[in-house]
Amino acid sequence: MTAAPISRFPIPNLEDLPEDICNIITSIQEKVGFVPNVFLTLAHRPDELRAFMAYHDALMEKESGLSKAEREMIVVATSNDNGCQYCVVAHGAILRIRAKNALIADQVATNYRKADITERQKAMLDFAMKVSNDARSICDEDFEILHRHGFSDEDIWDIAGVTAFFGLSNRMANFTSMRPNDEFFMMGRR
Repeated sequence: MTAAPISRFPIPNLEDLPEDICNIITSIQEKVGFVPNVFLTLAHRPDELRAFMAYHDALMEKESGLSKAEREMIVVATSNDNGCQYCVVAHGAILRIRAKNALIADQVATNYRKADITERQKAMLDFAMKVSNDARSICDEDFEILHRHGFSDEDIWDIAGVTAFFGLSNRMANFTSMRPNDEFFMMGRR
């Protein structure tokens, strides 16, 4: 483990946090074997962490026309474009696990257009990048392209929602100088 700071903001002690936040963090620790630094960093403001977690779960854990791996692809591709080391590393690990593919996260982060993914997934990521970088130019033609690839309007909403939410997350991670946990780097690679 590294001794480098995980945030430029103070990290609260678990015992000093509200009980519900402490329970969230300890349940995540029990599930994955460590506490992802995002939770410790955002616990600096418990009310905002609650809202963050609620919106995250509403987008990432629900039934959707997008698989959980596809949602993680969106996070990895747009987080790389936003220069967010934390989210590329952390969600790259989740993508490797969900896709059961040790190579996919590096491919998607580096250049999703050359990654070993489907044309449907490339269209999804093209749209996510447009939402991330030029949302004001989204038009009916974008919907037509996605419909031709089998996406429903609800799926398109999900692509935009995941992209927008992680745009917020990327900016907070960069602003706080959030450091990825060392554990993430090897997850899903073997």
